[in-house]
Amino acid sequence: MGSKGNASDWDHSVDLLVVGSGSGAMTAGIMAADAGAKTLLIEKSDRYGGSSAMSGGGLWVPNNHLMAGAGIEDSPAEALAYLKGTTAGAVPEDKLRAYLDAAPEMVEYLSKNSRAEFVALPEYADYYPAVEGSKPGARSIEPASFHAGQLGEEFLKMREQNIQMLIMGRIFMTVLEARTLLTKAKGWIGLTMKLMARYWLDLPWRFKSKRDRNVAMGNALMGMLRRSLMDRNVPLWLNTAARKLIVEKGRVIGVVVDKQGRSMRIRTKRGVVMAAGGFESNQEMREKYLPKPTRAQWTCANPHSKGDAIAMGLEIGASLEFMDDAWWGPTTLVEGEEHARMLVIEKSLPGSITVNKKGERFVNEAAPYIDVVNAMYANHSEESPSVPAYMVFDATFRKNYPFGPLLQGTQQPDSRLPKHLKHYLKKADTIEGLAAQLGVDPAGLKATIERFNGYARSGTDEDFHRGETVFDRYYGDEKVKPNPCLAPLDTAPFYGIEAYPGELGTKGGLKTDARARVLDEKGEPIAGLYASGNCSGSVMGHTYPGAGATIGPSMTFAYIAVRDALAQ
Repeated sequence: MGSKGNASDWDHSVDLLVVGSGSGAMTAGIMAADAGAKTLLIEKSDRYGGSSAMSGGGLWVPNNHLMAGAGIEDSPAEALAYLKGTTAGAVPEDKLRAYLDAAPEMVEYLSKNSRAEFVALPEYADYYPAVEGSKPGARSIEPASFHAGQLGEEFLKMREQNIQMLIMGRIFMTVLEARTLLTKAKGWIGLTMKLMARYWLDLPWRFKSKRDRNVAMGNALMGMLRRSLMDRNVPLWLNTAARKLIVEKGRVIGVVVDKQGRSMRIRTKRGVVMAAGGFESNQEMREKYLPKPTRAQWTCANPHSKGDAIAMGLEIGASLEFMDDAWWGPTTLVEGEEHARMLVIEKSLPGSITVNKKGERFVNEAAPYIDVVNAMYANHSEESPSVPAYMVFDATFRKNYPFGPLLQGTQQPDSRLPKHLKHYLKKADTIEGLAAQLGVDPAGLKATIERFNGYARSGTDEDFHRGETVFDRYYGDEKVKPNPCLAPLDTAPFYGIEAYPGELGTKGGLKTDARARVLDEKGEPIAGLYASGNCSGSVMGHTYPGAGATIGPSMTFAYIAVRDALAQ
């Protein structure tokens, strides 16, 4: 059990202590400060923002106040039907209702009372359009662009955006802009020039740092929230790791922390909100809980997410849920890069397929990324390995579309690739030659491509129905007919890379109720202890209903936690 507390030996005292510095943690800090509570955020690393800062920054919020302006109607009843349909009984209905009630409140509150500004994504459909209550867009919202000059030097303490979301590894683009650029939609060349000019003309900052101050996606969200905390003078201690929960008479009353090498005891009068991320970077926990094979190197998430909050909760008797699951997505590893890259858009674009060791397709590549990885594990066996899988494409795809660290061939031909990328990208003049390089069955791969090419020409994927839903087509190429997600692989040379079952973060953790209270093994709340985000069991259960279904709940249950803690 946790340590006991004596009133005489506290080093610091607050009303509410928030462990973590991502989107949920900062939402909790803003809400608590606005309610008049003395609040402290602690972050164990030297950068704030966590996986939120590295992410796309979107929130999935049904019935949000921006939907009407986007021309899409929604209702609590439709949203509940959709969530019940996708979560399939894995999550109690009162918790689903709590999310659907509080999420739009939270977004509207931040929009009116903080620096946060959000934009609806009217064409970004829910991931499962066939489920009752789904919407064709606007439940997913993203932060507006934010100029980090508002943060001053504090900007350089923010965790960097994942490199895959930046043009040339440096320049920001919004989710809407990314779709235009990566699918080469109308106006993409002008947009590219505009974003590059904005970056290079940011003087004199350009001489100080390579980081783009015109931030978007996760960095924009965290910039807005961090500036809002600064407005309220809410302290954020970096290099401060939570080590142990202090319990007295069954209630969490404080936390032992390590602040820059010094042990401190922090008293919490109203509660502790755990918002410290999952366990994706802890190989030992991955081996214990996740499907195998699994590697910490395959994650796109914060390298400091080691499951600390989960371990501290376990120590005082908390129960866990969904520990075998994650926010899955196929990832690729590039030599010299700190994080894996998730293959979100590439897998949907026409002219590529994903195969197993036998050279056979096993999934609709344009499906939600969580489903692609679930299929990788479901189809993995000694006789027919699909971990890793292999993404294969032809010269036409290479010419027209970016892929992982590669710009499209028209801008970065093979002859101009640096040595490590030439090693990364397997290439051959024949399908059989490529299969040999990848270690894939050549006859199987050739037969698969011939079969797929027929589907591409007819526009109908008879095996996996790729390109048949509005979600599939979101990242397709509208110029390709008759199916924007299908094109034949018939032009040499042929290319391939290995794809791994990676993730944006784990989604299992401390079990919580509809009030974000952590529950013990008997299902009773542990007084004074709350959790949100990836250190808690997800309200989305084993599914991923729409873009932003990670950050939306993290911020919402932080909002709920503060409301509950301060009402006690």
